[in-house]
Amino acid sequence: MDIRPEYREKSIRSYVVRAGRMTEAQRKAFEVSWPAYGLKLADGAIDTDEVFGRSGLKVLEIGFGMGDSLLQMAAAEPDTDFIGIEVHPPGVGTIINSARAEGLANLRVYLADANDVLEECFAPKSIDRLQLYFPDPWHKKKHNKRRIVQSTFVQQVRTKLRPDGILHMATDWQHYAEQMLETLSEAEGFENCAGAGQYSERPSYRPITKFEKRGERLGHGVWDLVFKKID
Repeated sequence: MDIRPEYREKSIRSYVVRAGRMTEAQRKAFEVSWPAYGLKLADGAIDTDEVFGRSGLKVLEIGFGMGDSLLQMAAAEPDTDFIGIEVHPPGVGTIINSARAEGLANLRVYLADANDVLEECFAPKSIDRLQLYFPDPWHKKKHNKRRIVQSTFVQQVRTKLRPDGILHMATDWQHYAEQMLETLSEAEGFENCAGAGQYSERPSYRPITKFEKRGERLGHGVWDLVFKKID
């Protein structure tokens, strides 16, 4: 199968698709595991209950990288269904290979651009929690416009969240954390679960990544933001 990301150039992208080398196991995963775990942007709108064959909590994660934490969450919460979106084939290959090895039935993934998937594949009020962990900070000021957390993105997420749905973000870049907090605090239809102007403690369901552990050893901070949809 063609394992290039499914996306169309129609707006400023919040990522760069890097031509990372894929291992043989990652390539093999697209042949063996993709039929069970892969979802395609080209197939259009999905019914999340139908995808998993059951109703219940649905969690969407954007940009899961190599998938370690998403895989841990899916394994720890078998009664919750998880969908991940990633543009880098090696990460997708790794997570679907691991999911198959562990026999997970509550995980699906897209190899596509998140904005396109949100717009075209998810119905309004179909997600209970959207997770955005350590997105590219685009730390140079001239590149800040490429950050995914902008008011238009936040309102797009809002339409997809169910009543009382959660938008949970985490970053290790303080300036980005400040922008996230400002953007969400000003956003219509959201309430800060930690209180106005406050960051949240890391929820127990979010695993600590190996990069986060390394950052802690180096004295780097991590900021979690948890906002609830209120209308």
